[in-house]
Amino acid sequence: MKLPELKIGSFTARIPIIQGGMSIRVSTAALAVPVAECGGIGTIGGSAIPVAELQDDIRQAKKSTNGIIAVNIMYAMREFYELVIGSIEAGVDMIITGAGFSRDIFKIGKKHNVPIVSIVSSPAFACLAEKLGAAAIIVEAAEAGGHLGTDKKLRDLFPAVRRVISKVPLIAAGGITNGFEMAELMDEYGADGIQIASRFVLSEECAVAPEFKETFLQAGKDDIVLVQSPVGMPGRAINTPFVQKMARGEDVSSKECKFKCLKKCSYKYCIHERLNKARTGNIEEGLVFSGANTYKMKETLSVREIFDRFVRDAQSVYREKKSMLSSTSS
Repeated sequence: MKLPELKIGSFTARIPIIQGGMSIRVSTAALAVPVAECGGIGTIGGSAIPVAELQDDIRQAKKSTNGIIAVNIMYAMREFYELVIGSIEAGVDMIITGAGFSRDIFKIGKKHNVPIVSIVSSPAFACLAEKLGAAAIIVEAAEAGGHLGTDKKLRDLFPAVRRVISKVPLIAAGGITNGFEMAELMDEYGADGIQIASRFVLSEECAVAPEFKETFLQAGKDDIVLVQSPVGMPGRAINTPFVQKMARGEDVSSKECKFKCLKKCSYKYCIHERLNKARTGNIEEGLVFSGANTYKMKETLSVREIFDRFVRDAQSVYREKKSMLSSTSS
């Protein structure tokens, strides 16, 4: 059985996959464009970068594809509204936002006719997002990489949100690594689509240093741990030497705040600096955000290969189930 399309606002993704918007230049146009070309929603990570740089990346992406380009902007960013307006001015198709909750973002989206997609981790916030005008809702659970809004696993959290949301598409996110899991969440749990991020780090098009990807490839299950972010939320990352220093209670703080990127920051360490170090290959001193199931992925593929495998495996499950039902009834 063919996978259903994913409709968000006036946009229709042929394949119901949203590529997660990983910030500090992990998800750029270089990754978002091939995702959009494959029929999914390509997402640029728009947090903690200059507005002008984000606009340039969005414009580059829009020139390179007729597919759907979104931007992910964390509400925790000091320049949240400037990044939102800048993205709209640059012609982004939709805005995905989480790490806090903004009521005003829905008014801005309505004014400019830009769909707003909310990332939530509870039924209460899902209901609020739908009431305020979210065009779609992403349910992000504890298996996700980066900042986490819950300790509940996806298959426990998603049904609770599904029961209270019926008017807008509901997308599952957190720890999804293959098409069989995609089929399970869509067919058995009622998801309208999925969002995946870590799988796309291990794509040929993701513009991070080879050392970053190698850290993903070498990670075992026990190497993926929770850390405390200066944002004030837990985060999921690989246990790099930097993370080990934090666990031992060593001082990892920066001497000064160079970026002033967050509305609230504990200043325990500079997350912008540490994420950027990892992205550029300094794993010793860097923070490598990662989903809980990254250890299951042991090869780097092209974006096209990732899509082909997800779609093939998901559709094979649908076909098997359909065939089973037919044989049972005959």
